[in-house]
Amino acid sequence: TVLRVDGGMSASDYTMQRLADLLGAPVDRPVVQETTALGAAYLAGLGCGLFPAPEAFAARWRLDRRFTPQMSEAARAARLAAWDAAIACLAPKSAT
Repeated sequence: TVLRVDGGMSASDYTMQRLADLLGAPVDRPVVQETTALGAAYLAGLGCGLFPAPEAFAARWRLDRRFTPQMSEAARAARLAAWDAAIACLAPKSAT
């Protein structure tokens, strides 16, 4: 499983590496990071006949960088447990 990202935050190498570490999965960042806007442009091109079919869009996708998990499984489990504990502190207490 690979997560493909886009948008402004994907420009942050630190954030993308952290995401890969915590997910335990590779994170792919495209050359064009504003793929939402690019998708709208592709659809406009499809509508006016510039592109014959949507399959042409995928062929234009290019990888800028793949972030691979660097964190050990034990470290990931410990950090996720700490996150779960922090969230539990914020959850409303039962009225019982």
